[in-house]
Parts: sequence; structure tokens; C-alpha cells
Amino acid sequence: MRAYVHLALAGFRRYSTYRQAMFAGLTANVVFGMLRTAVLVAAVGAAPVAGYDAASAVTYVWLGQGLLAFVVLWGESQLSERIRTGDVVVDLYRPWHLQAALLAEDVGRAAYAAVVRLVPPVAIGALFFPFRWPEPHTWPLFAVSAVLALVISFGMRFILNCTTFWLLDSRGVRNMYEVSSGLLCGLIVPLAFMPEWARDVLWATPFPYLIQAPIDVFLEQGPQWTVLALQAFWAVVVLAAGNLVLSRAVRKVVVQGG
Repeated sequence: MRAYVHLALAGFRRYSTYRQAMFAGLTANVVFGMLRTAVLVAAVGAAPVAGYDAASAVTYVWLGQGLLAFVVLWGESQLSERIRTGDVVVDLYRPWHLQAALLAEDVGRAAYAAVVRLVPPVAIGALFFPFRWPEPHTWPLFAVSAVLALVISFGMRFILNCTTFWLLDSRGVRNMYEVSSGLLCGLIVPLAFMPEWARDVLWATPFPYLIQAPIDVFLEQGPQWTVLALQAFWAVVVLAAGNLVLSRAVRKVVVQGG
């Protein structure tokens, strides 16, 4: 356990080194947040849509912009590159469980992202626009929901990267995921805006539990404990699936390079 704690701290220190990159990402988040706020507020300005009034729409936008960097919806390829080059063999020989070690490092990264990429966009949105704050008892529930969303995101990214064991290059699979996940998880538009049949299908997948679920918990829309329970379920499912994929790859696949 001590090794994983050190890995989490190392992940925090590693990403805190790239301050200019984090500032650039924050700037992009704020710019796109302004644009998305203008569009969504215009859509719900005349009358609430699917339970979203102007304040709820603003809160949805800025929480989504912050959670986007916290859960890392796109752009994770480090493990894939190590598999492609064969360097993953070194990782597999180390005295740890590879999936658990990478999860610990991702938790450290997320802790830093929460400080510089999650809190600032929410603060900016609340400063310039009407904002809907939850009741005090909702804050810890939102924190738990955000952490579960992070675990689900990590599990899905881990599986995508592990396809490199078979494909040798997972860029096609990852690109398909990146193109579709923004819509499927409720980042582009709230899932409540979609037809009922589409909502039913999507909520039966892990995607909404990445972005839409934490936002719903924050906005106190729907049964919060049910959302948390489903998030916990999907977190266990994706981690178990990733562990299964890794174990099969280690037994059956020869990595490129030897």
C-alpha cells in the first residue's frame, strides 16, 4: 500500500511540474465554457427545458468544463505507447499490480487537476453568471461521485490502451472513443435533452457516469444515492474488465519488440 501512496504523490508532483500546460488548458476550458454558456442559456432562456433553467444550465456547463480535465475524458496514450514499444515488459516485472499502480498515479494527477482545472472554472462561472449551489449535505456526495467518475474513466482508458497488445496501435480505437464519448457522457448537451429511448440506452452504459452523473448529483436532480450506487457498480465492472484484459494479454500475447 505504501508503494501506491508514493505513486499517487509522484503523479501529483509530475503534473504540477507542467504549470504552463495546465494554465493553457485552463484558458481553453474558460473560453469554451463562455461559448457553451452563451449557447445553452439562449436555449433555455425563454423557458426551462427538461428541468434546466438558466442557473442550472450555467452550472452544468462549468462543472462539465472542470470535470473534463479531472476525469481525463480524452488524450491518454502513455500505456499504449509502452505496449507498442515493448517497454511495458519492464512495468510487468516490477513488484506491483500494473493496473493498480497506474490508477494510483492517476489519482495523484486528478488531485492536482482538481485544484487547477476543476475549481477555477467553477469559480469563474459562478462569478460571471447565475449559479445553482447545492445544499451543504450534497457536497460530500458530489466529491464521492467525482472520484467514482475518475475511477470509471481510468478503467475505460486502461482497457482502450490494452487493446494495443492485440492491435499494436490503438489510435483508431482511442479516436473513436474520443469522438463519441463527449456526446455519450453528457458533456456536449445534457442527456435530459435527448429522446427518452436514447436516455434509457445511454444510462445502461458507463458513459453517463463520467460527466452527467456527478453534475446531476451536484444539481440534486434525481435520486443521488441511486446514482452513486450505479457509479460504484460501473467502477467495479470496468476495473474487473481491465484486470481480465491485462491477465489475458500477459498470458497470450507477445509484445512488439520481443
